[in-house]
Amino acid sequence: MTILDKVKIGNTVKVNLELSKDRLTKETIEAINISSECTISDFKITDGMGIGVIVNLSNGKDEWFFENEIQILDEKGNIIEIDENNKENNNFIFDGFNNLNYDLKTKSSELLNPINFITWLIVSVKDIL
Repeated sequence: MTILDKVKIGNTVKVNLELSKDRLTKETIEAINISSECTISDFKITDGMGIGVIVNLSNGKDEWFFENEIQILDEKGNIIEIDENNKENNNFIFDGFNNLNYDLKTKSSELLNPINFITWLIVSVKDIL
């Protein structure tokens, strides 16, 4: 389950400053120290795979955060727990691919072995799927 399933623009979230302090400006840190509860103003694709949120801080400025740097709050201000063990893909074939590892091959006989090539191909492509 992604953050998009849990929140909408206008929802309130709490910023976890300890997870994001190293990349924030002094002005942003001061605004979060005043109030760590912020309103979501938009969403942002962070690294091609994840979704981040753009929040409106207490000083009126906008800042974006990774989805793991915030906590979602309900209407009463309580933190909503997100089940991180819930996998998006419950296909047993993909679960088997996730356990594959590729060892670097240097001998020409190992490089020409089609089984090694197929293993390398699956390991390389599994993160794209």
